[in-house]
Amino acid sequence: MSDDRIAASLSHLRRQEFRARGFSFLPRQPVGSVLSGRHGSRLRGRGLNFEELRHYRPGDDIRSLDWKVTNRTGKPHVRVYNEERERRVTLLVDQRISMFFGSRRAMKSVVAAEVAALIAWRVVAAGDRLGALVFDDKECFNLPPRRSRDAVIQFLSRLAKTGAALAAGSPSNEQQLNTALERLSRYLSQDALVIYIGDGLGWNNRSDELLKRISQHNDVIVVHTYDPAEVELPAIDELVVSDGELQISVAGRQDALRAQFRDSFRKHEAHMHDMLRRFGLPLIPIDTVEDPLNQLLRALGSSG
Repeated sequence: MSDDRIAASLSHLRRQEFRARGFSFLPRQPVGSVLSGRHGSRLRGRGLNFEELRHYRPGDDIRSLDWKVTNRTGKPHVRVYNEERERRVTLLVDQRISMFFGSRRAMKSVVAAEVAALIAWRVVAAGDRLGALVFDDKECFNLPPRRSRDAVIQFLSRLAKTGAALAAGSPSNEQQLNTALERLSRYLSQDALVIYIGDGLGWNNRSDELLKRISQHNDVIVVHTYDPAEVELPAIDELVVSDGELQISVAGRQDALRAQFRDSFRKHEAHMHDMLRRFGLPLIPIDTVEDPLNQLLRALGSSG
C-alpha cells in the first residue's frame, strides 16, 4: 500500500478539491495577504475584450471616451469592453529528486503536489483555465490550459505518476529548472498567472533572466517548498534516511556536514529571495511540517 507522505497518490490529490477554499489569486486581496499592496497591484486579473464603439450615454465613464473618434465626428463616443470570462493560470511544478526529501510530515515533492492540487481545484472553481508544466530531472510534461475538472484530474495524474517515480539515489539535474523555464517562456503568451512550486534547486543568473522575461507580460508567484532540516540539520547522534522501502543511517553530529547543509541552503535562498525582491515578485514559503492549506491561508488571507 502506498504512503501519501512519500508519494502523493491520485486519490489523495483529488481529495484536496473539498479543502480548496478560503484563498484566491484575484487582484483584490485581503490586507494581510502577501499579494496585497505593491504585489497586488501587479495582479492583472482577467483581461478585457473590446466589444463596440458607440455614442456616449449619460452615466458612461468619461475615461472610456475615444477622443480620436470624438474629435473626428464632433460627437462623444466611448469604447465598450467586456471582461474576459476566464484567465489562464499555469502551474510550474518541480518534481525532481531534490524534492524527494522530508524530515517531518511529508516529502517536499508531496507538499508541492498538495499545494498544486489545492491551487488547481481553486482555479477551475473560479472559472479560469488551468495549464501546467510538470518536470523531473529528465523530462518536462506540458498540459495546455483548459477549464474543466478533467483538466485538473489529468494534471493530478501526471503529478502522482511523476512523484511515484522518484527514488533515492537517482541523479540530480540542477539545469532542469532553467530548461523548464525556457520551455514555458516559449509557449506562454501574455496576461497569464504563472505559479512556480518547488525548492528552486539550480536557481542562478539564467533563472533570473528567464523569470524576468516571463514576468514582463505575465504575473509570477513563487511558492518555495522547503524542509526545516535544510535550514539546520538536526544535531542528533544518528539520522535514519528512508525512501519508503529502504533506509540507511548516517551520523548527525558531523559539524562539517551540518555547516555545509546550512550554508548551501542559505546561499541558495538568499539569491532567490534577492531576485524576487528586485523584480517585485511575491514569495510564499511552504514548509513540510504544517498542513499546506493552513500555510496558504495564512499567506493569502481568507478571501472566500
